[in-house]
Amino acid sequence: QVYLVESGGGLVQTGDSLRLSCTDSGSAFSSYSLGWFRQFPGKEREFVAGITYNGKRYYGDFVKGRFFVSRDDAKNTMYLQMDSLQQWDSATYYCAGVAYYDGTYWREGTFDYWGQGTQVTVSS
Repeated sequence: QVYLVESGGGLVQTGDSLRLSCTDSGSAFSSYSLGWFRQFPGKEREFVAGITYNGKRYYGDFVKGRFFVSRDDAKNTMYLQMDSLQQWDSATYYCAGVAYYDGTYWREGTFDYWGQGTQVTVSS
């Protein structure tokens, strides 16, 4: 099982960068595929980026090269580097985990474990 905690959110200006972290306090981190989702008020969670247990990366269509997902299994941590942030990137960002997933269906229902979220606000 994984226990996921996000950090790194905050208030930034348009064009700035942020790096989000997702840390697990469990013992099976390396066997989990992990994803980043974001949620706007009143909307469903939207897939942002994901990385499988074996290192494959996937991104939502809107990312367009601005974000980069990575993981450091020695630190039980996944990262999301976000560059060229725009106001419409403002949302609550969640990390999620599922064991040994190697598919291409990166949707909310694919994941078993979720963090509590971290708020990202991009001002003009």
